[in-house]
Amino acid sequence: MVEETGRHRYEDVADTLAAQIEAGTWGAGARLPGVRKLAAQFGVSVSTVVAAEHLLENQGLIEARPRSGYYVREYSGQAPEAPDPSPPASQPTAVAGQPLVLQVVQAANEPGLVRLGAAVPHGDFLPARGLQRAFSGVGRNWGDRALAYAFPPGPLELRQQIARRMADAGCQLGPEEIVVTNGAQEAIALSLRAVAEPGDVIAIESPTFYGLLQAIEAQGLRALEIPTDPDTGVSPDALALALDQWPVAAALLMPNFGNPLGHCADEDRKRALVELLEQRNVPLIEDDVYGDLAFTQPRPWAAKAWESAGGVLYCGSFSKTLSPGLRVGWAVPGRFHDRLEYLKYAYSHASPAWPGFAVADFLARGGYDRYLRRACGDLARAVDRVRRAVARYFPAGTRSTRPQGGFVIWVELPEGVDAIQLYRRALAEHISIAPGPLFSPTRRFQRCIRLNCAQPWHARMEWALQRLGQLATDLRAGTH
Repeated sequence: MVEETGRHRYEDVADTLAAQIEAGTWGAGARLPGVRKLAAQFGVSVSTVVAAEHLLENQGLIEARPRSGYYVREYSGQAPEAPDPSPPASQPTAVAGQPLVLQVVQAANEPGLVRLGAAVPHGDFLPARGLQRAFSGVGRNWGDRALAYAFPPGPLELRQQIARRMADAGCQLGPEEIVVTNGAQEAIALSLRAVAEPGDVIAIESPTFYGLLQAIEAQGLRALEIPTDPDTGVSPDALALALDQWPVAAALLMPNFGNPLGHCADEDRKRALVELLEQRNVPLIEDDVYGDLAFTQPRPWAAKAWESAGGVLYCGSFSKTLSPGLRVGWAVPGRFHDRLEYLKYAYSHASPAWPGFAVADFLARGGYDRYLRRACGDLARAVDRVRRAVARYFPAGTRSTRPQGGFVIWVELPEGVDAIQLYRRALAEHISIAPGPLFSPTRRFQRCIRLNCAQPWHARMEWALQRLGQLATDLRAGTH
């Protein structure tokens, strides 16, 4: 369990050793010093070192060898190469036919399943105890307000805390500019309704999060896929070419650690994207739900930090950091504020007050940044473990992304491996993955899958990745 305050000493020892392993101080196959030597180096007891080694073993970083001690685990070959940027789309297309998405999402709640499909962080990465304390104090601190409707724009206390947090993303704004929503998905849906009409064209990353495609589909819009680099995101030149060819009503992008690629645009690229869209008078809907989950600090600025005309509709959420079940999100819709605020009332009336006040209390107490540093370190190691397992177990020619934030990776499999078939075979063995065609309105990426890395590392997790690699190998060879 990750906590925003308080840690065990063995966790500090494990973190230091893990950092040394990742930095190459202890290379693959190297033997760690004995427990007594480590205890002396860290100034702790032998039992503390033993607990730290058990934690590192559970995380897949070291392994015990009989009568020999602990060794850094080896993995075959180098980390996989990143996939190539996606090709441009020929034309806008309607989004339809995604019944498989619901199956992937529902699988996240099935007992006994290894949950590599839906991008839902395991509770071990979340501050459950701190949130429990915040929830228990809501009635005492806010009384009847916690039982009433939280009409748009939402509780002032929560909007004040969000405004303070957004300063870290380069956005200096007041609480009056924020509209609280039921998660980022509602913020995105309302933003689309605020700027587009049925039949309009929305420029998107390729691949992109299937939830964004569903929001586009639900409103009768058409999607135009823009070439996207696995490291740096959408190219301004490619977006400009699309704007020249098609009547784009809005761009819907994830500049910071986009899902599923994990890409992060640098400041120059974000500025160029915003300036291009402002020149063409095309709104940008920015999904920044992973922005706080950068593996290195400071967290990257939002694209909204470079706007000058109020044309960026920023969408955020605490679903990936505090808890998916909170459903506390927000929009900063710029010049579309009044329109989006009315739509929020028209479509869902209000947001749940109790979770909103609990999040406001959690943020006001401080410690969120300390919690994030701990959680982001854990997520960085989790992503690295999964990438190493892909390198070790998947067939030759497999590629995977190398995100610097978030907790998903995109895996491109060799020729002959169909992602839908792999999904079905894996599910039959109680392993859930997200097949690539879900992330494209034109059903591209037939050889790609997305993996959720925010899961505790244990023997069953490693078995699942090893089994996935074998299933992919079998498909490539044409065996059943």
